Amino acid sequence: MKTFCGRANPTTGALDWVEESEEYDYHQEIARSCYADMLHDHDRNEKYYQGIRAAVARVRARGEKVVVLDIGTGTGLLSMMAVTAGADLCYAVEVFKPMADAAQCIVEKNGFSDKIKIINKHSTEVTVGPDGDMQMRANVLVTELFDTELIGEGALPSYEHAHHNLVQEGCEAVPHRATVYAQLVESDLLWSWAQLQPMDVDGTRLVPPPAVGRCAGAHSVCDIQLSQVPAHSFTPLGPLCTMFSVDFSKPVSSASQCHSARFAAQSSGRAQVVLSWWDIDMDPGGTIVCTMAPSWTYPQPDMAPWRDHWMQSVYFLPVERRVTEGEDLTLTVCHDDYTDGQKTSPSTEAPPCRPCCTCQAHLVWTRPRFGELNDSHRTESYVSALRSVLKADSVCLGVSDGSLLPVFAHMLGAKKVFSLENSRMSKQVIEQANSMTGGVQLLEIRPDQLTSSDLGGEQISVLMGEPYFSTSLLPWHSLFFWYCRTALAGLLQPGATILPCSASLHIVAVEFQDLWRIRAPCGTCEGFDVRPMDEMKSLDFRESREAEPHPLWEYPCRALTPPTAAMTFDFTQCVSQQPITSQGSLPFTRSGCCHGVVLWMEYQLTDDITVSMGLSGPIGEQGECEWKRHRKQGVFFFRSPWESSGDGRASVSYSLTFEPTGRATETGR
Repeated sequence: MKTFCGRANPTTGALDWVEESEEYDYHQEIARSCYADMLHDHDRNEKYYQGIRAAVARVRARGEKVVVLDIGTGTGLLSMMAVTAGADLCYAVEVFKPMADAAQCIVEKNGFSDKIKIINKHSTEVTVGPDGDMQMRANVLVTELFDTELIGEGALPSYEHAHHNLVQEGCEAVPHRATVYAQLVESDLLWSWAQLQPMDVDGTRLVPPPAVGRCAGAHSVCDIQLSQVPAHSFTPLGPLCTMFSVDFSKPVSSASQCHSARFAAQSSGRAQVVLSWWDIDMDPGGTIVCTMAPSWTYPQPDMAPWRDHWMQSVYFLPVERRVTEGEDLTLTVCHDDYTDGQKTSPSTEAPPCRPCCTCQAHLVWTRPRFGELNDSHRTESYVSALRSVLKADSVCLGVSDGSLLPVFAHMLGAKKVFSLENSRMSKQVIEQANSMTGGVQLLEIRPDQLTSSDLGGEQISVLMGEPYFSTSLLPWHSLFFWYCRTALAGLLQPGATILPCSASLHIVAVEFQDLWRIRAPCGTCEGFDVRPMDEMKSLDFRESREAEPHPLWEYPCRALTPPTAAMTFDFTQCVSQQPITSQGSLPFTRSGCCHGVVLWMEYQLTDDITVSMGLSGPIGEQGECEWKRHRKQGVFFFRSPWESSGDGRASVSYSLTFEPTGRATETGR
């Protein structure tokens, strides 16, 4: 059976209807799941294996039959470890049917189907008894239900139910214990992702609207690869605090709880941000530990294991406040059954309330978007470009989501400034910024619906955009600006200025330090054949064959070829009705293992001002790349890596096509 799916085209803004199979959602979920990352996480797998062996041995030593319950079995890896360690029987629970089917196939392929029973249910629906899913309660509980915040995948309710209904009292648990840590720091870099900062516009200071400045912000966690945030970019104001621990071998409560740690400030500064991560002890004695600590906490940072399925958490305080060295402080973490939240206060104060956005800006702008708006060098580029094209009689129209460019244009003296906003909420946020200066008319109208009467009979002399659109994921999605410019052609003055005037799509072949793991075949994992996972139809689904958006500042890579501008789009002209194609090759000038290519956009604001959404500077001598922190780049992974000698004789060939429908395709090797 086929089904029609409506899919918004982020490049054209149109709603495309496409025919998909009835299992489309399943395939899409697995294609994007990065299961390979977990299977390639040797540190995680090894620690689990050691913990499982020890737990099975402890039960055996008591003279008991070993019955294991594995909740969230995924590929069945941990269940196979348990049986190999000597378990008599293992109940492997997996709610996601495609994964349960894959686990069944993997278990059979490895010869464990007589001792491992796959149960395709949520663990809270599993029954115990002669006619139930489990014939008896388990005495070993194995789980991997954790996310970056530890409990975000519903670990606590699952553990709570399992202890009440599925496992024996006093059971062994792997992991045995989890501990959450937190540290209060000052960091202008991280704080720029939380609150809009004052900015200089041609000598005039633009301050955030009071409602935005007073807002506590969004309470949701910011999960990042904290190892890629340089230690010199933040100042610890307190010690690393142990916030709370959970003993998984005993009944667990999913009720909301708060935990506090008191400490004396180690240095004076502005309390802004809380960094957090967790450890899991695989055994009661804490001798087998799997830690999420960032690499800069290690004596040898290069020895830190890499993983992307578990990262570190950043929490932003509702307001920054001054602390002095030696001051008594209290750091409080409150969690419900799914999420954590971190707060700090003087020891004499009651714990503050959970942060909640009241200005709507934190609901409209993502954290990287806050960082982008707070980038003073970027702001200066746009202000300089606007200054060079604006005249006293300029009539400007801004086309970007939640952009401050129209406010800048008004402050620089444009006669009239209009701004199109795609949503009521985005319009309300910009209205707050506009209230500080006035002069910008905000229109909640689609570009193709805008009329001359909406502009008061004026013609547009300057059409401007960053461009930024909240629906954009891949670099070329921001070409929606080009489609908007085309729709507005009839409202432009002859010779109107288009800013940016053009865009170029750049490409470079790279060797990833670690990111390649998320798409690499697994083959054998800890001695078990998991090739059926590699052979799943879902992993060859369309989403796995297309470019993927990744914030590459978090994922180090080396350029093996020179970067090249592969395609150029002229915004001074309307969108071409014919496909735009580009073919070329990238010669390998450095040796290494090529995992794929990276693509990004650069925008030509004026003849001499360009802003990059990819590389933030020249490539290093050894191929080191520094990437913009505020936009994601497109990554096209090769199906198998390619070794390069770097002598320039071998190259990556590419063929790029941009169709008027807005779809960009790429091929190459």
